Amino acid sequence: MSKRQVANPEREEGFAPLGDYAAIGEGRSVALIALDGAIDWWCAPSMDSPPLFDRLLEPEVGGYFLLTPRDEYRVERQYRKNSNVLETTFITSDGKARVTESINSNTAGRLPWCELARRVEGLEGEVTFDICFHAGTRTETVSPWLQTTPMGRVYNVGHLMAMLRCSEDVEISECCDRYTRGTLTTREGERSMVALLATEGQPLAVPSIESIDGRIEVSDFAWRDWIEKLEFHGEYPEWVYRSALALKFLLYSPSGAIAAAATTSLPERLGGDKNYDYRYAWVRDACMVIKAFVHAGAIEESQAAFSWLTQTIRRHGPNMRVCYTLTGDLIPAETYPPVTGYKHSQPVRVGNNARDQIQLGMYGDMLATAALFIDAGHIIDIDTARLLGDLANQCADRWRVRDAGIWELPGDYRHYTHSKMACWLALTHAVQLAEEGHIEATWKTRWERERNRIAEWIETHCWSEARGAYVFYEGVEGLDAALCLTHRFGAEVNRERMLSTYRAIRQELGRGSLIYRYSGAHEEEGAFVACSFWMVEALAALGEKEEARTLMDEALEATNGNLGLLTEMVDPSTGEHLGNVPQGLSHLAQICAANALSGRTLEDAHY
Repeated sequence: MSKRQVANPEREEGFAPLGDYAAIGEGRSVALIALDGAIDWWCAPSMDSPPLFDRLLEPEVGGYFLLTPRDEYRVERQYRKNSNVLETTFITSDGKARVTESINSNTAGRLPWCELARRVEGLEGEVTFDICFHAGTRTETVSPWLQTTPMGRVYNVGHLMAMLRCSEDVEISECCDRYTRGTLTTREGERSMVALLATEGQPLAVPSIESIDGRIEVSDFAWRDWIEKLEFHGEYPEWVYRSALALKFLLYSPSGAIAAAATTSLPERLGGDKNYDYRYAWVRDACMVIKAFVHAGAIEESQAAFSWLTQTIRRHGPNMRVCYTLTGDLIPAETYPPVTGYKHSQPVRVGNNARDQIQLGMYGDMLATAALFIDAGHIIDIDTARLLGDLANQCADRWRVRDAGIWELPGDYRHYTHSKMACWLALTHAVQLAEEGHIEATWKTRWERERNRIAEWIETHCWSEARGAYVFYEGVEGLDAALCLTHRFGAEVNRERMLSTYRAIRQELGRGSLIYRYSGAHEEEGAFVACSFWMVEALAALGEKEEARTLMDEALEATNGNLGLLTEMVDPSTGEHLGNVPQGLSHLAQICAANALSGRTLEDAHY
């Protein structure tokens, strides 16, 4: 991944392109920083908290934290190698300065408070920066106010306290309830700090400027140390490490939950209404991220995430919910705050109504994840074993019902082919786990019979001779790229039909290396980044390595718009990035594709 270089980045009606945002985080919150030095999104203290900075969705009155040169400039940006510490170099006609940014951790892990640090170093000549901390209103729900304390001024934003900490060379020119403005002129050899501390519902510690500055390097060491201890020895290591670092943003360290993305309501098509809140933990996404962590050798993360998932499902059982909050609670129903939305895309959503859907694919996700976890050399406990047996029995009972499918489309439930194949996978893994003694074998014979019935149903109802492909759902001729996730069904039941399906998907849904989710999706949204990498994995698993590797190289080029940080979608015609970011599905799919091209056999794969 090369350094990003742009001259005089511009905004359109106050909006920066989604491909211009880099992320920093510490395993609890994620901030998005535009190329012009503005932090336009930060939910603090947690990813699913109301935003402190929300100019990403409301350019006129939204909160932001600006650190940008006063004069015209050129910007170069990169992550430090194997780290989530971001370095941005601003070059003006009078000088050059580097800004190093991090949401800090400590040697013992994350801090009790949020500490967003922005170090400024003069490299050549002199550069004057404008600084503005503009407090958000948490989507128009609170009115910020400034409190003067013996330790300095503190912003109260609802129950959140935020404190701007600056080195002595920062000159504050204005300070009021909504904002603080100032300037900083840095010269060659000088070093300054602009930082923000935040906490909610608890006292706020006020560390020294020197401590904040030092923790940037502590955080950098922690990221690099984590990467060095991964056990991935395959192809495309640079891409795998960058995607693993992005997934670490989304692993909520207080609980082990994995957020689907760090943002809400970023549109899948500009001006469209498919703008969803992804700041929660989906069973499907969490299982796939666990798979990616296992492939990358991240043992602690895969164990933490799988443990959280099984405990949360048991807590709210017996049936799985589609998604949960990061603390394991039930997600609220959607509400629609009255804000503009990214490039006027409405509605803006808080909450997610997918919480109440039936998605049969989750059975395959959970059983496959358990099998992968065990095959990686780990052990499941008795309560988890009982849960897996219960889920297998539920799958055997429910596979015939209609559901919402993996894409959570509104409207009537249907017999989605992917859902049926996922149920086949669930029972296939249940039988294997029972045979190996990991779960109770009382119902193994029944699971075998239902698995065979599912396969027969799919071959009878989901195959189209006219298309030469498995269809989207029973009764239509459309296609679904999610079938790339079920290549094992093709390998064990009908390899030629599955390969024929993949050829049809690439022909109809593909635009070069980019692939739309399903037939007709090109009219509603961009190409789904994960689909390209799922196709790579599927082709490699079925022995088509040369074709898979070519697609991998092309997909990496088509999606690498911003230092390896992936959005949900890309517009094939313009290259514009769309959807929420960082997007877990995009990054995990990239890791799994690299793993599949690195010599893993079909028996090692579980989807």
